[in-house]
Amino acid sequence: MKITDHIKNANGKTLFSFELLPPIKGHGIQGIFDAIDPLMELNPPFIDVTSLREDSFYKERDNGLLEKVTYRKRPGTVAVCAAIMNRYKVDAVPHLLCGGFTKEETEYALIDLQFLGIDNVLVLRGDARKGDAGFIPTPGGHTYATELLEQVVNMNNGIYLHEDHESFKTDFCVGIAAYPEKHFEAPNLKTDFQFLKKKVDLGADFMVTQMFFDNNKYREFVKCCRENGINIPIIPGLKPLTTAKQLINLPKIFHIDIPEDLSDAVQACKNDKEVREVGIEWMINQCKELKEIGAPVLHFYTMGNAEPTKRIAKAVF
Repeated sequence: MKITDHIKNANGKTLFSFELLPPIKGHGIQGIFDAIDPLMELNPPFIDVTSLREDSFYKERDNGLLEKVTYRKRPGTVAVCAAIMNRYKVDAVPHLLCGGFTKEETEYALIDLQFLGIDNVLVLRGDARKGDAGFIPTPGGHTYATELLEQVVNMNNGIYLHEDHESFKTDFCVGIAAYPEKHFEAPNLKTDFQFLKKKVDLGADFMVTQMFFDNNKYREFVKCCRENGINIPIIPGLKPLTTAKQLINLPKIFHIDIPEDLSDAVQACKNDKEVREVGIEWMINQCKELKEIGAPVLHFYTMGNAEPTKRIAKAVF
């Protein structure tokens, strides 16, 4: 079922969902099941599965020259989605990236997803590789998420890379990323909204936000979207603080602000156990308020750790 239909059928009730990483190569699917099992009693209608681009390192050859080696740390998102749907009978939402994939590889992946009965995708540009100063597109791939979005929408209309298939149109519900505190590469919020509006006009069906810790940021973001004619569902992405290091790491990696009250409370903790309790309590209050203001879904970035999310969701739903 499409995410937009899940939201419509909820009749105004806030839904619960979460996102997880495929396991590192060499680990079996049981690790994924172990992360999902504790959360299934909360009846998530869908589960997101991330995708990571290839990474690289330099290896010294026998002649002393350096050889660039490209590799992937995690198995394919498509396979993980298939395993989740088969075991839990819930919708899996794979992430599609520009980085690391050619247009042809993207088309093949979408054909496989259609074959598996997967109705939803989340399109993202993806991050830069480690060691790269900025995002470098894969040769033969997309440079911007708008281009990737357009490819998915084209396939929904029967337009493929090398030929058209009027009798084989896909029917994906397409999600995009959103940034209540502005994408870090956008020069200003106005420009960021222009790109967001372009994605909606191209055919995006819903959006999922970057994590945030101040609901005023989400509230203002939703207001600005509506005032600019953006009326698709806006799903807040959430993650509780669980360690003191995240006060530095999360703003550095995700370009977000930590509210002063939360930062002060974390800095007053004696250890990470206390930090976890502070972070969970903050997120519980944040989620209750988001429900009150009508957030369609509370979407959690679990990062492979289900326990905090379960505690928060059980206190909220």
